Amino acid sequence: MSLKLEDRIERLRHLRFAPSNADTVPTLRKALQDRANLVVAEASRAVAAHRVTSLIPDLVDAFDRLLIDPVKSDPKCFGKMAIVKALTELDHDQSPVFVRGSRHIQMEPVWGGKEDAAPQLRSLCLLALVQCTDLRRFELLRYLVDALTDPEDPVRAEAVRAIAQLGGDEASLLLRLKARTGDRRPVVIGNVFDSLIQLDADAGVRFVTEYLSTPQAEIRDEAALSLGASRRSDAVRILIETWNSVPDNEFRSVLSRALSSSREEAAIEFLFNVAATGSTREVAAALEALQMHEDSEEIRTRIRAAKK
Repeated sequence: MSLKLEDRIERLRHLRFAPSNADTVPTLRKALQDRANLVVAEASRAVAAHRVTSLIPDLVDAFDRLLIDPVKSDPKCFGKMAIVKALTELDHDQSPVFVRGSRHIQMEPVWGGKEDAAPQLRSLCLLALVQCTDLRRFELLRYLVDALTDPEDPVRAEAVRAIAQLGGDEASLLLRLKARTGDRRPVVIGNVFDSLIQLDADAGVRFVTEYLSTPQAEIRDEAALSLGASRRSDAVRILIETWNSVPDNEFRSVLSRALSSSREEAAIEFLFNVAATGSTREVAAALEALQMHEDSEEIRTRIRAAKK
C-alpha cells in the first residue's frame, strides 16, 4: 500500500537528519522519481544533506522531468528550486541544467490572470552558473547580460550579484553600464553600487559618490546607503561632507542611516554630535539611525543620555 503524500514527505524529512545507512541512497533515488513535486523537493534536500554526489544524475533527470508540463508537474517550481539548491550545494559544475533553469518562465493562473512562478528559480540558476567550469567566461557573461533585462526584479538583482562574483574588468564595466542606463527598481541599482564598491574599491567609491547629487531621490538614497554599507573610512568622510552641504532634511535622514550602518567610530561620533546640537528633526533622525546599535551597551547608554 502506497504512503500518503504527507507521509512520504515526512519520511524523507526524517531521513534528511538521520545517519546514512544501506537504504539511504536507494530510498532517495526512488523519491526523486516520485510524481509529486513536494516529494522530489524533500528528497533533493536530503541528497544535499547527505552529500550523495552519486545521485547528481538523478537530480538532473528529475529537473528535466519537472520541465515537462511544468504547471502541472511542478507548481510554484518547488521541486526545481530544491534540485538547483542541492546541485549547488553538491558543487555541481556543469552548466546545462542551470542554463535551462535560468531561462525558464512558468506562467501559472492567479486571481485575475497569470503570473510567472519562476523568478526565484532563474535567480538561483544564475548564481549557480558562476561555479560552472564548462563555460567560457564570454558565454557566462552573455547569460548574465541577458538576465540584466529580465522582466522580474529579483532576477535582475541576482544577475548583478552573479556578475560581481565573477569579478574582473568586464564585470566592472558591465555594472557601470547598468548604473548609467538605470533600472525601474532603484534597489537593483543599489545592488550595482554595492558591487562596484566591492570590485573597484577607490574607483567604485568615486563612481557611487557621483550619484549623491542626482535629482533622482531614490537613486541618491541608494548611493548613500551603499557608501555606508561599505564601511570604508573614505565613504564615511564623503557622507559627512554631504550631510553638511545639503539642506534636504529627508536626505539627511537617509545619510544618518547610512552613517550609522557603517559602524565607523567617526560616523557614530558625528551622529551623537548631531543629536547634541542639531534641530529637533535632525536629532530625531540621528537617534533613530543609532538605534541599529542596540547590541552595544555603550551606545544604548549614550542614546538614553541624549534623549534627556
